[in-house]
Amino acid sequence: TLSSALAGHPRRFPDYVIQLIRVGESSGELDRMLTSAAEHLEQSRNLRLLVVNALAYPFIVMILAMGVSAFMVLGVIPKIERFLAGGGRSLPPLTQHLLDVSHWLRDYLPQIGIGLGTAAAAVALLRQWPPGRLALDAACLRIPLAGNVLRMSGTAVFARGMGILLESGVGLLESLRTVEPLVRNRALGRRIGLARLAVTRGESLAEGLAARREFLPMLPRMVAVGEATGTLGHTLNEVARFHEGQLVAAIRRLSLLIEPVMILVVGGIVGFVYIAFFVALFSLATTGGK
Repeated sequence: TLSSALAGHPRRFPDYVIQLIRVGESSGELDRMLTSAAEHLEQSRNLRLLVVNALAYPFIVMILAMGVSAFMVLGVIPKIERFLAGGGRSLPPLTQHLLDVSHWLRDYLPQIGIGLGTAAAAVALLRQWPPGRLALDAACLRIPLAGNVLRMSGTAVFARGMGILLESGVGLLESLRTVEPLVRNRALGRRIGLARLAVTRGESLAEGLAARREFLPMLPRMVAVGEATGTLGHTLNEVARFHEGQLVAAIRRLSLLIEPVMILVVGGIVGFVYIAFFVALFSLATTGGK
């Protein structure tokens, strides 16, 4: 069969697609299942790109802010210091604090660089270790603003995948096993696995998902409604549609919030340097006049 042939290439065709094709082969609706698989993959890719772009923007701006700060500390402030030192007078406290910070950063710049590089390498290695990846992903869900975006994205991906599988005729346990690797965050994936174990023990899926609050609280409530009414697949598709719209709106709000904050941070750094410089100039001019 086509599904068996594709199953021999797991790195090219995910288990989710193979499950839908297997259902289509047995039900005679292979074209509809292929369309459903294509729509799900496209939607998942769009959501993933949306989240990555939203989280990459503040990271890029932060790198640029650090670059501006480094240029001020290593290039601008030493020139200001040489100019002010020619006056031979004591500097105002604000200017002296700025120069002290600049001296400290220049003295310990190699150690700071080595420390940042070591920390980045440690995080990269930790993500290769399954327990470490689980701990990092769980910590990411607790980050203000960004954690809510990740939870919303995971909720939408889970609901969309489960809804399509259930409405296609795949069993609940098999659907949970198939959807688990679709969620990139390991903490959310672990919650799906624990919910699947809870279902095998006779508990409801809603109880398994609500045991801890990795997913957004609306998901287990709507799952409980779907289980009670026998329309779990349709309900999950509606949950996915709702959270996908909420995710787009949340990312737009996040972008609008981050941009002025970063401008204030970079402007504050540059403004502090210039204020310290002009305070020193004014002090020298006043002292010289006396």
